Amino acid sequence: MVEDIEEVSKEEVDKILRKYDKGSDFRVFSGNLNKIISIILLGFSLFQLYTAIFLGMEPMILRSIHLAFGLSLIFLLYPASKKWSKDKLHPLDVITALIAVIVCFYVVVFYKDLVYRAGRITTTDMVVGLMAVFLVLEAARRVIGLPMVIISVLFIAYAFLGPYIPGKLAHRGVSLNNFAQHIFFTTEGIMGLPIGVSSTFIFMFLLFGAYLEKTGMGEFFINLANSISGSSPGGPAKVAVISSGCMGTLSGSSVANVVGTGSFTIPMMKRLGYKNEFSGAVEATASTGGQLMPPIMGAAAFLMAEITNTPYFTIIKAAAVPALLYYFGVWVGVHFEAKKLNLTGMSKDQIPKISHVMKTRGHLIIPIISVMYLLIQGFSPIRAALGAIVTTLICSAFKKDTRMSFNDIVDGLIKGAKSALTVVAACACAGIIIGVVTQTGLGLKMGSVIVGMANGNLFLTLFFTMITSLILGIGVPTTANYVITSTIAAPALLMLGVGVIPAHMFVFYFGIIADVTPPVCLAAVAASGIAKSEPMRTGVQATRLAIAAFLIPYIFVHSPRILMINTTPLLLVFDIVTALVGITCIAIALTGFFKTHMSIIEKALFVAGGILLVLTKVHFVAIGVVLVALAYIMQKRKEQKILSSTT
Repeated sequence: MVEDIEEVSKEEVDKILRKYDKGSDFRVFSGNLNKIISIILLGFSLFQLYTAIFLGMEPMILRSIHLAFGLSLIFLLYPASKKWSKDKLHPLDVITALIAVIVCFYVVVFYKDLVYRAGRITTTDMVVGLMAVFLVLEAARRVIGLPMVIISVLFIAYAFLGPYIPGKLAHRGVSLNNFAQHIFFTTEGIMGLPIGVSSTFIFMFLLFGAYLEKTGMGEFFINLANSISGSSPGGPAKVAVISSGCMGTLSGSSVANVVGTGSFTIPMMKRLGYKNEFSGAVEATASTGGQLMPPIMGAAAFLMAEITNTPYFTIIKAAAVPALLYYFGVWVGVHFEAKKLNLTGMSKDQIPKISHVMKTRGHLIIPIISVMYLLIQGFSPIRAALGAIVTTLICSAFKKDTRMSFNDIVDGLIKGAKSALTVVAACACAGIIIGVVTQTGLGLKMGSVIVGMANGNLFLTLFFTMITSLILGIGVPTTANYVITSTIAAPALLMLGVGVIPAHMFVFYFGIIADVTPPVCLAAVAASGIAKSEPMRTGVQATRLAIAAFLIPYIFVHSPRILMINTTPLLLVFDIVTALVGITCIAIALTGFFKTHMSIIEKALFVAGGILLVLTKVHFVAIGVVLVALAYIMQKRKEQKILSSTT
């Protein structure tokens, strides 16, 4: 059975998670202090549930209270310095938490006055606004890390240094007074769209995920993946692809997903015969892809729906086929690597029967089905999440192993609130960036610069936008990642007539795939910690496995049909089939093995044919088929020669 396979020790897993995912490196209290913090976390979740159920609170007030909870809890749970105690509160952190509450509640208490003054702020307002900016940056530093803070500070500097910047990026500059007013006292900055989505949709889905985890959903996904693919060539690697993809639909962090499932799948892959670097790369690639997988997409789906003014269901429908193509590409890479190394699957005694898996925990799929059903029926995401939470609580009671006690329910509320803290900091910080962009017009200016560099050529614009998104996505959480890339990089594509959804999906994909792209490749580095592999080599292998993610965005810009936009069932099937074959050919070439080991010419034919097939245009597909057929014939003949020489 699966449970018999040795896993990485819990202590080692926790150490890796805390090292590479700052959101997991929080204080652990005991005694009365633990009770007090737990009560605040519980109050956070109960407040969010109340507002989700009754939907009657003024948006600015809701966002202010949400931010007050988030910032104060970050300062209490995450010490300002690594040298400070992880089991005791530092007085300065308590003071900072109280200041955060006062600053946020300033908006609540003086809300009417601020509205009546219509943009005219006092000196006190300005001081409060600037303090809010500092608190958000400090919270982001503690719970996310320096990359996000550095990007935000650069944007703030741009706001004030506009008159001194040469070229197209120059602007009139922003006064301290106007900056504070715009960034904190309007819905264009910190209190803008990202924190608005965080305070509604995202929090409820994080709570939903916390309860699913309580029921043992992660173990169910791993066992299900084992029963499906454990016995096939390279089975454990395919288990990693399936289980990480499933968990990724609920997880908002590539690194957390790597550590959560990788502590189980990576040792299995190594034991089977995969090299350390490849084992880590498979898990990193599969876990990162979870951020691209509907219905949650690392919580970016909700932001994308709001920013593009598109129905949420349209977003997840558009994301479905590209996500499946991505995972298919990883699957094919894993399969042919196993064939190349002549690796078999796991023995039958290690694999649970699918009937047993479904009988014991199959009912846990019902909440996921219910949330999809509610969304299809037209319910808002927040109502769908509420329905899914209730369904989870009911379904968990079906079996003794998954049943939740009252303490489990309370703990789920606490865990859900804790998991939201990273998102709160990321969204608030992203709000600062959006505020600067709207105040200075930077988005359009950057778009003009990118288009100008490409001389109006669409392919070059796509390439420069890809590079920009990869850089902006380094070390940034999913939600903030999308906000930044959509604000800075997407306008360039929109200027050249690319559709709204394809443009936003394009920058989102490359922002996310930065997690496995060297030199930073945070998910790959975390996976290398478990695999005991060299981080950069792991990142290179992960990039190879994630090749589909570098191709798919170009597909849906040139052929939006793959996003289910302006298509018919027949055309969609044609596009999917040609894309699948093309991705398979490219993955084969990068592995260097099909029927047998491949020559450079065979690799080149497979790559060229695969790229042409991926483009899904009929004339390209025809040429691609010829090239792939030629490579296939060469491989077949080589295989026959090898067989004849051994007989």
